[in-house]
Amino acid sequence: MTANQTLYEGGFVRIRKRGRWEFAERVNARGAVVIVVRTEADHVLLVEQYRAPVDAPVIEFPAGLVGDIAGEEDEALERAASRELEEETGYRAGTFELLTSGPPSAGMDSEITWWMRACDIARVGDGGGDDSEAITVHAIPLAEINAWLEQQREAGILVDPKVYAGLYFLMQEDNA
Repeated sequence: MTANQTLYEGGFVRIRKRGRWEFAERVNARGAVVIVVRTEADHVLLVEQYRAPVDAPVIEFPAGLVGDIAGEEDEALERAASRELEEETGYRAGTFELLTSGPPSAGMDSEITWWMRACDIARVGDGGGDDSEAITVHAIPLAEINAWLEQQREAGILVDPKVYAGLYFLMQEDNA
């Protein structure tokens, strides 16, 4: 195996080279959780926020970093999912179910993402993110989600393809 060479390191990412392949690594977290949420009223919870790398607002499932808090680098997935869900959406889950894990962009970065289903949820606040974020929470009826997502795209809002993967998991609930 070829050794990694560090080309650049900043506060949040490191650019590495292995052989001829260049890729990014996070320096402040061990991965990310994506939280798939369906309310008792059969609404899907999505968030919208500006993302600087694409210079546009993006529709996503609630998500966040795992182990990014100093002193909590070994943070449990459920704890990270709980923290991010409440912070971003104002909902709290009684339990989480691990759905899958894997690399969201294996040709670009080394990050692993864990997909968690939030179960037994209750609204406990407004959400909207922390002081560094401006998150809009959307609760969309599952029966209307495809049309709503198309409207967002037509309005120039980007939709993270992970939304469609998360919808797959929600549809599996109906088939179980």
